[in-house]
Amino acid sequence: MKKYIPLLLIAAISSPSLADVTRVKSSINRTETPSKVQENLVLPYFFSSETMGLNLGVGGMLKGWHQDQMSLGATAFKGDISHGFWAGVFNYRINDSERWYLSANGLFAYFPDQRAYSGGRVPIAPDEIMPGSNESSNEQYLEADGDSNWVDMKLEYALPFGATKNKGLIDYTLKNGILVSEPSGGHEWNPLTSGAMVATTRYFSRFQSFEYETEQISGDMSALEFGLLYDNTDFATNPSFGSRQYISYSVSSPWGDDDYDWDLWQFSASKFFSFGETEYAHQRVLALNFWTAYSPSWQLVTNPDGTRQITDAAPYNEGANLGGFKRMKGYDFYRFHDKAAIYTTAEYRHTLKYNPIEDVQWLKFLKLDWFQLVAFAEAGRVAPEYHLSTLTDDIKFDYGVGLRAMLAGLVVRTDLAVSDEGTNMWVMVDQPF
Repeated sequence: MKKYIPLLLIAAISSPSLADVTRVKSSINRTETPSKVQENLVLPYFFSSETMGLNLGVGGMLKGWHQDQMSLGATAFKGDISHGFWAGVFNYRINDSERWYLSANGLFAYFPDQRAYSGGRVPIAPDEIMPGSNESSNEQYLEADGDSNWVDMKLEYALPFGATKNKGLIDYTLKNGILVSEPSGGHEWNPLTSGAMVATTRYFSRFQSFEYETEQISGDMSALEFGLLYDNTDFATNPSFGSRQYISYSVSSPWGDDDYDWDLWQFSASKFFSFGETEYAHQRVLALNFWTAYSPSWQLVTNPDGTRQITDAAPYNEGANLGGFKRMKGYDFYRFHDKAAIYTTAEYRHTLKYNPIEDVQWLKFLKLDWFQLVAFAEAGRVAPEYHLSTLTDDIKFDYGVGLRAMLAGLVVRTDLAVSDEGTNMWVMVDQPF
């Protein structure tokens, strides 16, 4: 079994998951700590994987400092070869305005045996399958030690409709990690009266290198994303009913690398159904998600010698891709990528009333409100064209189980997923959708 440990770990705080670029602006108040505005957590950790060996690290978070909804976080880790540092600030309300929010975070790290299922930017023989395509082998990859650095910044605006009509921030009150205040949406689908809408402008850049004995392969890119979220759920952090939609357009930035001149459309839709409370469960929820992406700029060019080459495409880890803790968790990071992609998943989330560490005094600092048992199944496909017949043929599948927990108003998850290419375990923050 391959193990994948998060770069952000516990210190990722209330940042949106990498599956969702933007999220409703909110402040979470726990009835268990009514007199405390701030929530903080410092946690040493260690992890071991077949590629990174043993690593030691420490992560920390601080919520509610300076502004109720603002979060700060950082983590650092060190192994025999690997090392990394991540830090970020999230949901800073600009000049104490009611609707404008700024977030920024970045990672600077060095990893052994980085793997990229890529190679289509160089000429490929006519009879060779494109690396990363739906028909490709999981043996088609580049692998070497190298840097992996990225910076992500976004400016968000909470629109004056629905739950954010009077102010951009939604106040949630939790008891035992369950919403007890008024839901922010979910009873009707109407952006003018229910739920919250957030517009975002995002800048992100990445540098990655692969260091071989005789050469070094490296690349850097930067891009802009413009998106609109409509979150019509009861509680954005851990929904039990309602729906959520997000649409975005990304384009390579004019000051980036000329080799990466591309654009990408994405659309995501989620729906949540509540089956209510039982003697042993706070909540029983069926969560569904659909996501699709398409890159109009992506082109497959045939050279005069018959070889093929991809041009004007997003990097393998930024475009229409599948694999990793976001989508198709049973496959490696960015295992599949192409001009178009389609993905769907179903999760059953069972939030337990039983909390085995509730009365353990030396673990009180975790502020752990509940455990959640999860079963999920996923299906997805990448393709060189956006045709329904192609995207629904030879679909990849995986399935798995998860254990999730609410710590100080933040969902932390461990997911175990199985596919025809192996078994992966992921540890990450936030619900996947």
